[in-house]
Amino acid sequence: MAGAMGEDSAGFGGHLGMAGRSMLANARLALDDPALSDPARVHELRKAFKRWRAFLRLLAGPIGEPAEALRLDARALMRRLSGARDAQGALDAIDDLAGGSSDLSPRTLRTIRARLTALRDAAESASLTPDLRADIASYLARAGDTMETWPLGGIGFAAIADGLATTYRRARQLTPDDWPDSDPAHLHELRRRVVEHRHQTELIEPLWPRVTKAWSEEAQRLRNRLGACQDLGVLVGFIAPRQPLAAWRARLVPLIAARRERHLKNAARLAGRLFAEKPKAFRQRIAALWTAREGRTAKAKK
Repeated sequence: MAGAMGEDSAGFGGHLGMAGRSMLANARLALDDPALSDPARVHELRKAFKRWRAFLRLLAGPIGEPAEALRLDARALMRRLSGARDAQGALDAIDDLAGGSSDLSPRTLRTIRARLTALRDAAESASLTPDLRADIASYLARAGDTMETWPLGGIGFAAIADGLATTYRRARQLTPDDWPDSDPAHLHELRRRVVEHRHQTELIEPLWPRVTKAWSEEAQRLRNRLGACQDLGVLVGFIAPRQPLAAWRARLVPLIAARRERHLKNAARLAGRLFAEKPKAFRQRIAALWTAREGRTAKAKK
């Protein structure tokens, strides 16, 4: 399949190098910006590393083991920052419930948010230690030096299309047949693959902004719905007996169930549109876009 676009598609490699440097620069900014609080710093680091890991996943084919090794190291670093993830997820779930229901009074919402915020901030202060910050800084320096040794300029678009189609296939295969009864762990894995798909799609967005921007936005909407379901599941843990929000269990359980049902209905609709094509057809469409772009570029040079 790679030969379908021809080897003259190698020019895309230069774009990959610029994209990778930008991702690492954003991660360094998140780590070093003195204006950021610890919660904001953790949030920005997670965002930057998610994009970077999706980028490395895309390079697993043309670069191989060096890209995969960097991806696994990045994942290990971010797991060390995961201590406050549950409290933040529960906070997001409470905000979601507040936006979809009037059954929670402003006073109740303030009390719940205050408890969860205190738990999150304490966990983030404990996890983002000087040692971890030093390890992240060291990783970013090593990743930048390593990436500069890779022959990115010689990577043809065909290899990138293969990687995009692989991620698309992985996400599509995880789409549930029965959304209401879907296991939370399964939905979490689907969300991870959708996030990866979206970040990889962003890499080709500058080539065809009108086409790929709409696609990326659709993936983001699905990501948001799946993320909201995950957050609601996390909130269930906080309202269990002897947990911080146990006092509000009776009031929150029906709200959580109703809100989850609504998110799943929307997620099913979005996934049906996003993954309507078979992976082979998805790749062929990307290939056609690239071929058309190359044709326009060649005509412009004449």
